[in-house]
Amino acid sequence: MPPDTPGTPLNPPPPPQHWFADVLASDGRVVRLRPITPDDAEQLERFHERLSDRTRYLRYFGPYPRMTPKDLYRTTHVDYVDRVGLVIELGEDILAVGRYEFLADRPGPRAAEVAFVVADEHQGRGLGSILLEHLNGAAAENDIESFVAEVLAENNGMVTVFRDAGYQVQRSRDGSVLHLEFAIDPTEALQSVRDSRERASEARSVGNLLAPRSVAVIGATPATSRVGGAVLANLLSGAYQGPVFPVNRTRTAVRGVRAYPTVRDIPDEVDLAVIAVPAAEIGSVLDDCMAKGVKGLVVLTAGFSETGPRGYAAERDLVNAARAHGMRVVGPSALGIANTDPAVALNATLAPVLPGRGRIGFFCQSGPLGAAILGEAAARQLGLSTFVSAGNRADVSGNDLLQYWDNDPDTDVVLLYLETFGNPRKFSRIARRVARTKPIVAVNSGRNSARVEGEPDLDRSLVRNLFAQAGIIQVDSITELFDCAMLLAYQPLPAGPRLAVIGNSAALSWLAVDAARGEGLEVGEPIDLGPQASPSDYLAAVAAAVIDPIVDAVIVIYSPPVPMAVASFAEAILSGARSGPETPVLTTFVADQGMPNLLATRGPGGILERGSIPSFGDPERAARALARVRRYADWRTRPISPISRPEGLGTARARELVAEWMSPEVDHWLSDLQAAELLGCYGIRIEEFREVKDAESAVAAAEELGFPVAAKATGEMWRNRPDLTGVRLDLWRPDAVRRAYTDLAEISGNPVHIQRMATKGVGCTFRVQDDPSFGSVIGFGLSGTIIDLLGDRVYRALPLTEAESAELIDAPRAAPLLSGTVRGRDIGKPVDRGALAELAQRISALCDDLPEVRELQCEPVLASPEGAAVLYGRVRIGPEPNRFDIGPRRMV
Repeated sequence: MPPDTPGTPLNPPPPPQHWFADVLASDGRVVRLRPITPDDAEQLERFHERLSDRTRYLRYFGPYPRMTPKDLYRTTHVDYVDRVGLVIELGEDILAVGRYEFLADRPGPRAAEVAFVVADEHQGRGLGSILLEHLNGAAAENDIESFVAEVLAENNGMVTVFRDAGYQVQRSRDGSVLHLEFAIDPTEALQSVRDSRERASEARSVGNLLAPRSVAVIGATPATSRVGGAVLANLLSGAYQGPVFPVNRTRTAVRGVRAYPTVRDIPDEVDLAVIAVPAAEIGSVLDDCMAKGVKGLVVLTAGFSETGPRGYAAERDLVNAARAHGMRVVGPSALGIANTDPAVALNATLAPVLPGRGRIGFFCQSGPLGAAILGEAAARQLGLSTFVSAGNRADVSGNDLLQYWDNDPDTDVVLLYLETFGNPRKFSRIARRVARTKPIVAVNSGRNSARVEGEPDLDRSLVRNLFAQAGIIQVDSITELFDCAMLLAYQPLPAGPRLAVIGNSAALSWLAVDAARGEGLEVGEPIDLGPQASPSDYLAAVAAAVIDPIVDAVIVIYSPPVPMAVASFAEAILSGARSGPETPVLTTFVADQGMPNLLATRGPGGILERGSIPSFGDPERAARALARVRRYADWRTRPISPISRPEGLGTARARELVAEWMSPEVDHWLSDLQAAELLGCYGIRIEEFREVKDAESAVAAAEELGFPVAAKATGEMWRNRPDLTGVRLDLWRPDAVRRAYTDLAEISGNPVHIQRMATKGVGCTFRVQDDPSFGSVIGFGLSGTIIDLLGDRVYRALPLTEAESAELIDAPRAAPLLSGTVRGRDIGKPVDRGALAELAQRISALCDDLPEVRELQCEPVLASPEGAAVLYGRVRIGPEPNRFDIGPRRMV
């Protein structure tokens, strides 16, 4: 018989699956959080017994050496609604417990009492904050509005957790006990604290991987032609500063270093294990690593998700087991990781050539391409600070590395070679923050974005537009990636678009001019020094250009007409460039690419320093790189704009409607009347219409709306047809309405819409869709068959800021039609662009508030000097996608 515990369920419901989470503690180690269950009684009892007397006193206000059967039962039998319990565990051990209990007798808003306790040896790791965040999320789901807590006044640790979490705490003192109350509504301050904690823990987690105190190579062999041999050789030859432990079941030594049969047999601690054994042996190796307490894994082994569903399942099992024991995983199918800091000197990669020390961080998702990429970087003398090849990116991702590089003092520029984006909303959020201080250059090789029929090459437009929105410099190839990196790493950002071209070859100089103009830079005629130019001519020309107030950047071309010594020319270009240190200088120097030794300036240890002048194989590449960097520099100067929230949003009513109309498992389009009602909650008013099913109802609707009206056939095939077969416009009389209804009902077989005629204007379209790489994306463009064929649509990730809403309207190539002037010729009155921007803001707010909205279309929208009239709206709703990025911290 269970103890007498009123309100405690005898048979608790299954725990909510979305409450299970892997989370990073403040020290960067993984812990697992989950709902408590009746099966935890024995573990919980052991956890309580391990607590120190002091910890038990602070939690329970007294000694309380053992949990009573009644308390143990009540703690483990919860309903996950009014009574919730969560545990944090590592392996089989509980590290912390938190719970809340609804206060049924308390008047006013729904409140619950909250409490938690952390094992002594794990205090200071931020586990209390993690529990509080996830209890907060559970409470919000169950309509709990505030938490209360009774805390001993001397329990500074718990009070600090509440205060530092960003809650607005109200406290009252009753002797030695503090009564704390705080609202759990996710305020901006609370979200900011959450993001700050997440950033710090993820950065620490990556730092643990990149600066291990010891490394084990599992599968180490003497042969460098094999994976385990190659990575061991690189670790030993790279002068790694910690101990390296080869693991080989049949050898006592590998490459002259003592070897061990398994990781368990290594007498010292192991921070990082590099795994180079066949996929079939991973299971036993993982068991050894978990038993040893290894902190991180680099899995070079292939044969996982890239092989199909079975491989994917094995990959998820690997990551789940590793995380459950506090380990992070790079890979599988990774090339490895490297840290060029002399205090670490880690080369745990398969790359035969590793670039030297520099200030560029490089994340590469592709293992097979990684070695070639590093080889080219080395050939260009492009120095790196750290390098991670994540392979299948089963755990450690580009998001993690961005968090690390954000505050890494040794990294000034970030390079990304991406195939997928993992958590797209989080990627965009982090990238926007990082790019404000550190340039991010990215190649996206994936071609998996959603496509809309009639819009060619949508994925390229999405990547280009959305990268630009986040301040990322998007390039199309590894060559262009390094072109931009060389400029960003060693030269200042251009202050403006004005370019001077100096050279001794008229043909090459004009190539640079034409390429620069094509990229939107401002450049006049090149300064032609002629084929007989001397070093002094270059010195004078470059020096004059870099101090000229109307020059923002300089491209210098030196192509000797005959073989000759070039050192004096290089020295002249360097000396001239130093006359104006704030003006970037690029060269095409003797058709070299990368960083010629003659144009390099070096610091201690021979490391390249800023002021070194990169060379590009041809002047067109130099111009393209400069233009991309210039656009980034312009983005960085724009003020940070808040997320737009227009007035008059009926969010509560909209949520009620969506809940009423939702199908539990299937996406579906709302009816036209439902869509109009939902859009209306956000101030998006569809031009008034009536849905009719006979001619006399059509006439009555027209008289109610007021002539003139339009009649429109309904049904998928009649929407947005360029021939307007399903539409009759400017109907002024009842007989015209009857005739129009009869014609349209006959051809469509569906009800007909009678709609008030809107003010004529320029047709526009707004569409929101789900993109598998970027999440919810809004597209805008002008209407028309030719526009559709040209694909003149622009895209932005949601939610939009105020500035982005206005930029969206101005971005299409056809946008000048909205201004009423094209190439200096008046074509009509300018439309109310502010009304279009506000419409974009309202659509953004709706889709951000209602994640069940999977797709939305407003088209056509007639933009006129009087405003923006929405003639038709469609909405598709479905089950809510993963929204973990806006809830409590978790690894996904």
